Amino acid sequence: MTAGTGQQVTDADLAARLPQDPELFTEVHDRYFAAIYRYAAGRLDAQTAEDIAAETFLVAFDRRGTFDAERGEVRVWLFGIATNLVARHRRREARHYRALARASVAPVAEGHESRVVASVAARRLLPQLAKALSRLSAGERDVLLLVALGQLGYEEVAAALGISSGTVGSRLSRARKKLNSILTPEALDE
Repeated sequence: MTAGTGQQVTDADLAARLPQDPELFTEVHDRYFAAIYRYAAGRLDAQTAEDIAAETFLVAFDRRGTFDAERGEVRVWLFGIATNLVARHRRREARHYRALARASVAPVAEGHESRVVASVAARRLLPQLAKALSRLSAGERDVLLLVALGQLGYEEVAAALGISSGTVGSRLSRARKKLNSILTPEALDE
């Protein structure tokens, strides 16, 4: 990928030049849109995921002048924006997971969201997984899904959410414990 020079634009170069060079934003979009969309689609329905992904880049473009390369990578910054936008949809997300938990059979994998959920857990575990996710706090769910769907590391999650790495670790640990207690064979037999 080039920015008119015939040379590959590195992530570090993108980060350093982004605030002053709006033309580079096309490169940012091309490089990261799919990852942001996959993350949002794992959390919300496909249409909302498209909206969230598009809005993430709109917000990022508007705020490109405030991007600080010293604070982290462009990719992590975008995941932070996307997570904040997803937070606006949290009530809908929690209702969605509760509705899936009430369903006695897993839905047929029709859209992207269903395929993502199906890849995370076996189809027979979908209602229990949805129930478990709905029982996590918003912070725990954000950390867990940034790691699982965004494939971010602890430091990246910390930067995206503006929290410490220790907080990431403790939230992820609590989320895993809650999920394990709900998804153990004994709990599933109830």
